[in-house]
Amino acid sequence: MLNKKSFVFFLLYINFAFGFQQQNKLSLLELFPVLESKFEVKFSYSEIDVKGVLVGEPKPSETLNQIIERLNATTDLNFKILDSRYIAVTTIDKKITVCGLVISGADGLPLMGASVVVQNASKGTITNIEGEFSLEQVGINQQIIFSYLGYETVVLNARDLRANETACKTIVLNEKNEALNQVVISKFLTTGLQKRIDGSTILNTEKFGVLPGLTEPDVLQSIQALPGVESVNESIANINVRGGTNDQNLMLWDGIKMYHSGHFFGLISAYNPYLTSKVEVTKNGTSSEFSDGVSSTINMFTKNEITSSFTGGFGANLIHADGFLEIPISKKLAFHVSGRRSFTDVFSSPTYDNYFERSFQDSELTTNSDNISESNRSSDFFFYDYSAKLLFDLNKNHKFRAHVISIHNNLDYNESYANNQGETESKTSNLKQDNLGFGGSWNAVWNTTFSTELTSFYSNYNVDAVDFRIETDQRLTQANEVLETGLKLKTNLKLNNTLNFLNGYQFSEIGILNATTVSAPSYDKTKKDVLLNHALFSELEFNNNRTYFRLGVRGNYFQKFSKFILEPRLNVRQKLGNQFALKLQGEFKNQSATQIIDFQDDFLGVENRRWILANNGSIPISESKQGSFGVEFSHNNLMVDVEGFYKFVDGITASNQGFYNNFQYVNASGSYAAKGVEFLVNKTTERFSTWLSYTYSVNNYEFKNITPSVFPNNVDIRHSLSMAINYNVSDDFEVSMGGIWRTGQPYTKPLEGNETVQDGNSVIVNYDTPNGENLDDFIRWDASMRYQFDISKGVEGSVRAGVINILNRKNSINRYYEVDPNDSDSTILINNTSLGLTPNLSLRVNF
Repeated sequence: MLNKKSFVFFLLYINFAFGFQQQNKLSLLELFPVLESKFEVKFSYSEIDVKGVLVGEPKPSETLNQIIERLNATTDLNFKILDSRYIAVTTIDKKITVCGLVISGADGLPLMGASVVVQNASKGTITNIEGEFSLEQVGINQQIIFSYLGYETVVLNARDLRANETACKTIVLNEKNEALNQVVISKFLTTGLQKRIDGSTILNTEKFGVLPGLTEPDVLQSIQALPGVESVNESIANINVRGGTNDQNLMLWDGIKMYHSGHFFGLISAYNPYLTSKVEVTKNGTSSEFSDGVSSTINMFTKNEITSSFTGGFGANLIHADGFLEIPISKKLAFHVSGRRSFTDVFSSPTYDNYFERSFQDSELTTNSDNISESNRSSDFFFYDYSAKLLFDLNKNHKFRAHVISIHNNLDYNESYANNQGETESKTSNLKQDNLGFGGSWNAVWNTTFSTELTSFYSNYNVDAVDFRIETDQRLTQANEVLETGLKLKTNLKLNNTLNFLNGYQFSEIGILNATTVSAPSYDKTKKDVLLNHALFSELEFNNNRTYFRLGVRGNYFQKFSKFILEPRLNVRQKLGNQFALKLQGEFKNQSATQIIDFQDDFLGVENRRWILANNGSIPISESKQGSFGVEFSHNNLMVDVEGFYKFVDGITASNQGFYNNFQYVNASGSYAAKGVEFLVNKTTERFSTWLSYTYSVNNYEFKNITPSVFPNNVDIRHSLSMAINYNVSDDFEVSMGGIWRTGQPYTKPLEGNETVQDGNSVIVNYDTPNGENLDDFIRWDASMRYQFDISKGVEGSVRAGVINILNRKNSINRYYEVDPNDSDSTILINNTSLGLTPNLSLRVNF
């Protein structure tokens, strides 16, 4: 009997509770008259907007403002108090908070670093380490775009992502079918750096975090954070990858081969990062699609999608100002343009002074006229670059692109002096450096399994110098020009969900001109070489989420020499459980165009390297063989990577190594072998990322016709260590600090007791054993910060500050000797030093 009574009471309670709840819910159309009567106000609304909306009955103690706040928080309507009498109710400008969890459709794991952007607005964020995100003040009718490298883009209504008291929505992103080469580490070193399954590194400039010392996402400065990539003289025009020289790096910008990489003659990247969407860096195991860079491939891509919104940005630092625009012309047509120019010829900052001193410390600008009485010297330097891209989508399966890039450096050097008659005369020397490129592409998807891409490019590099030497009344004119055209057709056949088959053909024609003219005594020399290359390439790529391999081959035929070079490629990655993976990579590559140094004072001593073309004799085609094996551990956002490598490059010449020893003017060809181990440990959390990178390597030359035939490479850096930490103090404020330590590079001393020798009518330095000494260790600490803020609706600003070489340490980066002009039996030491303490500040506005 008791149980029956209990059951009856329970049913009555449930009925009462639900009835009470139903009684506390009423429609807005019923509520408005009650509130109007109680608070003496009037509601203005459209019945269509409010019809059917149920809300909780207000409590007797609630004020009008409390009721309005609750209605704004619990409905999709915007309640706005216009004055003491009227309240407007609309769906316009309704702002809500959205949140969610982004996961991979392949394994259900959270995706860290996924892009979450409000369409047609500058508002956005990236997912945290747990794949979560939150955005405030989002229009309820706006669209939210979710994207992640290698995954399909998803667009959802903000209304469907509204934050509530229970849980946030889960958003599933599915992998693209063609993305076998997927990302395995989404936050590598810092936000925007990602590591792919084939071992290459992706730099996404839009998401790029702060790196120590940098105030911009400088493309070529940033990649030096990777193990095995550094610049022994702090110049992005001299990037050394696993002991190679800079000319051994294949540099591509939207498929255009570039022969010039730096402004300020190597201190600033010549590629504007704000239209460059991503950069791929490959040190080994390169796809058979690419050749011509025996050390590495640096592949830059600009933004490639047509959007519906007009966006852009502009900014400035203490060296230059820049801007970019993304202009949608129609749903199928868009135009992107960017430009940058230094103001160093108008305004001189401390940053510019340090850069100038570093770039020109060993050139004729600082050494040429020291012995000329009443000489007055001045210099004027500026640079600019611009790029443009036209995007046309005929339909979703056929896309056409056309692009252009131009890079320019200009230096004027003026000397005024008193002649024998006491009159003042002046002569101006000039150095111009340009790289102009054009390119186009047609990407076609013929069906779900077969696609093609046709690309072509034209690249023209020029460096011209006019050098007036007033002490000898001599006019020296020098020129170096490279002109290359290329065509590539590649096909991709998707055999199944795990296997792709790539095939293609590539043609290139390269011509290089070198010219020198001297006025007194009269001398004129011009040399031009042309080389045609045909290549076929093919590769299979397999990925089943545990095993990845890419097996390829490339055949190159050099028509002028009737020479055929076969290049196999291998890239394997095998997962062992969920935490470990083994990596094996190998490649053969070749290169026909290299840089040499005829004389250290060529081109005013500022840019003394000139491009030359192989002749299959005294200048052979460079060929490389490289292999590497490594182990990778990844768990709880801790990544440890150990990789051993061996690289052999044959066909180098003594003249393209920049020797400061007895071999400086020797005509000889040889090889170098670099072997070593790279170690990296990287820990990331939602708020910080820290890493430590160490490389040990041994790098030796072998020139069989030189004694000694084996000696250390100019870039034989035995030990190199870098470390840094990035910390997000808040969502808007990020700081970074890090340091570099490496052993000094080799140099050659004069023979003690016999420092100079007679060579014909001149006296030269008598050098000892080549590269038998090492400079002091290189040590540098850098720091940066970034602060982001909203300026107005759709307009965001950011301030970045950075300091290079906080300790103001004078690091030696090069050392050589000259005959003492006052004592021909002695030498004087020339010591080139690194940048001193160099601050920089940048301000950007994006809309």
